[in-house]
Amino acid sequence: MAVYTHLAAEDLAALIAAYDVGELVSAKGIAEGVSNSNWLIETSGKDGHGARFILTMYERRIDTAYLPFYLGLLDHLSARGCPVPATIHDRDGSLSREIDGKSVALIEFLPGVSVDRPTPGQARAVGAALAQLHLAVSDFPMTGVQTMGLAEWDRLINSCGHDGLAQIDPGLPEIAFGELSHLAAEWPAGLPQGVVHCDLFPDNVLMLGDEVSGLIDFYFAAEDFFAYDLAVTHAAWSFTTDGSNYRPEIGSALIEGYRSRRSLSVSELAELPTLARGACMRFISSRAYDWLHTPPDALVTRKDPMAFVRRLQFYAAAGQRPFAS
Repeated sequence: MAVYTHLAAEDLAALIAAYDVGELVSAKGIAEGVSNSNWLIETSGKDGHGARFILTMYERRIDTAYLPFYLGLLDHLSARGCPVPATIHDRDGSLSREIDGKSVALIEFLPGVSVDRPTPGQARAVGAALAQLHLAVSDFPMTGVQTMGLAEWDRLINSCGHDGLAQIDPGLPEIAFGELSHLAAEWPAGLPQGVVHCDLFPDNVLMLGDEVSGLIDFYFAAEDFFAYDLAVTHAAWSFTTDGSNYRPEIGSALIEGYRSRRSLSVSELAELPTLARGACMRFISSRAYDWLHTPPDALVTRKDPMAFVRRLQFYAAAGQRPFAS
C-alpha cells in the first residue's frame, strides 16, 4: 500500500479541522501510487450530507518547492471547466500544509474508473479533454520547467551504460543510443506550447462510461509543445500494454477527439512522428534506469522499457500514418 507515513486518527482529525469541509468521518489508505502517501478522506461535509476528498502527503520525487505550481494548475484548470480535481484551500487560503515536516494537500475527489482496454469512444473523449486542457492553459500565469526532456533522456541512458542496457535486452544499447542521436538532430522548435500534462496514461484518467470524469496526477506537468503532450498520450493509449500491437481504431479516435476541440497546425502534424518517437524515448530512458537501479525489496514495481521500444519501432516505421484521423 502506498502509505509510507502513519498518521494517527487524532492527527488526521486535527489536519482536517484546518479545512472548512466538516469533521473527519474516516480515512482509508490508497494502494495506488508509488511516490506519495494517499488517503481517501470522508467528512461530514459543510452541509452535513458528507463529502469525500483525497489527502496526499508528498514523500519523495516531488520537489515541494513546485507544489504551488502543481496545485495552482489544478485550480486554474478546474475553474475553466476541465475535468480536473480542484485543490481544497485551508481556512487561511493556503494550498498545502505541513505535518511532521512533510507537505500535505487536500484535493477534490472525482468519481470514475481507469480503463485497461479503452474503446474508441473513450479514446475520443480523452483526446477532446486533452485539447480542452491545452486551450485552458493559455492564461495560466506560472511556468513549469521541463525536467524530463532530451537532456534528461540522454543522462539516464548514459547512466545505464552499454552493459547495463544490454542486461535488459541485447539490442537495447544500439536502439537507445541511435535514437538519442536521431532525436537530437531532428527535434523540432517553435511549435505551439504551454503547460502540458506529459504523463496522461490510462491510469491517470478517470472514466464514467465514455465520459472523462477526471484527469489526475499532474506531477510531471511542465512547459512543452502541445503536440508532444498529444504524442505522449497517443503512445500511452494506442497500444496493448506490452507495446506489441498498435490499435489503429484507438489512435485514430484519440486524434479525432483532439482535433474536435483544437486544430493542429501543418507544422504540428508534420512533427508528430518525431514527437511520438521522443515520447517513447522518454519512457524507455526512465524505465531502463529504474530497471537497473531499483532495489529488489523496493515497493516500486519495475516497468519493462521494451514495451516502449516496440512502440518506438512502430512509429519509426509508420511515419505519418498513425496520426491521420
